[in-house]
Amino acid sequence: MERSLQMLIVGERINSSRAAIAQAIDRRDTMIIREEAERQVAAGAQVLDVNAGASLETEPQDLAWLVETVQAAVQVPLCLDSPRPEALQAAAAVHRGVPMVNSITGEEGRLGLVLPVVAEAGASVVALTMDETGMPATAEDRVRVARAIVERVTAAGVLLEQVYFDPVISALATDHTQGREVVEAVVRIRREFPEAHIICGLSNISFGLPRRQLLNHTFLVMLMAAGLDAAIADPTVEGFAELVVAAEALAGRDKFCMAYISRCRPT
Repeated sequence: MERSLQMLIVGERINSSRAAIAQAIDRRDTMIIREEAERQVAAGAQVLDVNAGASLETEPQDLAWLVETVQAAVQVPLCLDSPRPEALQAAAAVHRGVPMVNSITGEEGRLGLVLPVVAEAGASVVALTMDETGMPATAEDRVRVARAIVERVTAAGVLLEQVYFDPVISALATDHTQGREVVEAVVRIRREFPEAHIICGLSNISFGLPRRQLLNHTFLVMLMAAGLDAAIADPTVEGFAELVVAAEALAGRDKFCMAYISRCRPT
């Protein structure tokens, strides 16, 4: 997946948990979906997440329709967002190029169901560092699950370069240690599995707290410094794209600051 920055931004807005998107899927409203796709890519997303899980009965058909509709509008790969192999298979069958799959966990049942789809499609895959024991509380919990996932995915023929570990962010409001534990997990996963990628969904960290974007954006910079190289986020939020290119430049990942200059030079 070629990109100008090391950081990969996966646009999260085409998700049926949003009422407007659920309605657009139900009505087969291509205009709303196309506009969401184009807006996110224009804002800097290099991959778009597509989720149609609001209706389990029609999810395979709905997800396949989303893939076709979005790829008719923009030239970026998609992240197929479903835990159900039948929905993933239907979407992968109509996807142009190599997709990303969101997601697997360390749970044996989910691994057994989804990994064959990932391997068959040659897809990259988001791997949540949680298992049957529930949400991870510590960095050690997350690293332990990551190790178990590595054993399973490599046995299935999936390369570590295709794996995007998600350290599973919990709300800071309910556990003040979670920011620290997630940063430590990212450092340790990056050190132990340098070939793999590390991704996260940012918004959970700020749930229940005021000025959520302040926390989300500050946490993103901390995670990037620790080794994060992908994020599932809303790229249309004001200042988000500039924050990413600034952090990349300061981390020495943007040769001659070209991406920063391109994004931030006054027109």
